[in-house]
Amino acid sequence: MKKAIDITSSIVLYKSDPSILLQAIKSFFNTELIVKLYLVDNSPEDNLRNIIIDDRVEYIFNPSNPGFGAAHNTAIKKALTESKYHLVLNPDIYFEEGNLELLFDYMEQNPEVGHVMPMVLYPDGSMQYLCKRNPKPFDLFARRFLPGVIKKIFKKHMDAYEYRDKDHNQEIRNVPYLSGCFMFIRTEVFKKGGLFDERIFMYIEDADLTRRILQVTGTAYFPEAKVYHEYAKGSYKNWRLMLYNIHGAIIYFNKWGWF
Repeated sequence: MKKAIDITSSIVLYKSDPSILLQAIKSFFNTELIVKLYLVDNSPEDNLRNIIIDDRVEYIFNPSNPGFGAAHNTAIKKALTESKYHLVLNPDIYFEEGNLELLFDYMEQNPEVGHVMPMVLYPDGSMQYLCKRNPKPFDLFARRFLPGVIKKIFKKHMDAYEYRDKDHNQEIRNVPYLSGCFMFIRTEVFKKGGLFDERIFMYIEDADLTRRILQVTGTAYFPEAKVYHEYAKGSYKNWRLMLYNIHGAIIYFNKWGWF
């Protein structure tokens, strides 16, 4: 008899660096839990098809490139009938053995929580403040466009937006905006709160999804589990990605309100 899958995961690829991607894949498979991985490749060519040969990997070639959320939805729709939990995972994440077990056990012991995020660190071990309050237009504008000297004027406001007023070594409940780089979610929650909004090509789709999840269940930041994130901040370096960011923000605020 085929054993039930504990965790499915999806990684969306786009011309991804194979060496960095392999770190993410090996981290996910470094567990005693029963797992399955979907690699959804939005690249124009399927060069990453055979990056790893494993019965637990399903490769989906998606050269039309519908965007980050839409590509993850392809895998999530399969996961709804396959696993108890689904992990939305970035290709530039890696972590040590035991972290999936920590998250799995946490969710098993806290049925009122439907979505959990671990502590996310830079490779040098410094903190990434990826717990956030619901964004306002000013928050996104200030982070992206204000020069550093002017940002200092709004430091208290920006610190509160990123939950810097909280102790990140302690658990935080019902965070309204958890980063899309690592989203550990009960598959049942997707059936109630919905999947990613496919109108958003990339950026801020995680804020939208977390906000909808919080309408049907609890969320949590759980710092006992720790992962590492390269975090390239592509929209700060590439004008095309910045335009995707702006487009996603317009969709988000049209849905949730501008004020």
